[in-house]
Amino acid sequence: MMKNRLFLLSVSFIVAFTYFSYTVAKENWQKIDFDTTVKLQDHISRRFDGIFSYFSLLGSAEVTLGVCLVLAFLALLRRRWLAILGWLVIVPASVAEVFGKLVLFHPGPPVFFHRSLTPTSLPSFYIHTDFSYPSGHMTRTVFIVTIVICMTIFSSRHILPRFVIFCCAVTLIILMGLTRVYLGEHWLSDVLGGGLLGAGSGLFASILILRNKKV
Repeated sequence: MMKNRLFLLSVSFIVAFTYFSYTVAKENWQKIDFDTTVKLQDHISRRFDGIFSYFSLLGSAEVTLGVCLVLAFLALLRRRWLAILGWLVIVPASVAEVFGKLVLFHPGPPVFFHRSLTPTSLPSFYIHTDFSYPSGHMTRTVFIVTIVICMTIFSSRHILPRFVIFCCAVTLIILMGLTRVYLGEHWLSDVLGGGLLGAGSGLFASILILRNKKV
């Protein structure tokens, strides 16, 4: 029964992502995007530029895909075939993200908004697409966090661990989204779209990963 609910939630988030993408394509978010970026950069001190730039590493393609590949390998060692597929769902989610950046006309923030102090030579920090929707950092981060939340809910009967992990997960998502906009890497709409895509794909992946659990 719970797996059916997860599936419905997954479909709902993907449908929401599709509709949200339509509103972005219609340029309904331009003013909100611009105003949000200006307000964040006006109210947050530039001394956080370095901290936020390093924090961006957590959502990089190399780190997030690497984590999922390691977990898929561990599932392989345990012969949990569906769990392997579950962790690998991040691949089509990332493909959808890149596809959006290639076909949906949505230019990213102009150069004068950029505050990122690139702390690494990882390839993903130097590869740029023509457009910015949706945010890959948010897609992959929310994907992993969604799975962690689902695994916690269905593996722990105690409220306190669930609450602590949930709060930490939500905080991580908020900070990742904040850094994307504050650093001028993405607009608010990019972050929201990436979050919807990550949540939808993460919920679907959770169904596969939790196959052997009584949920």
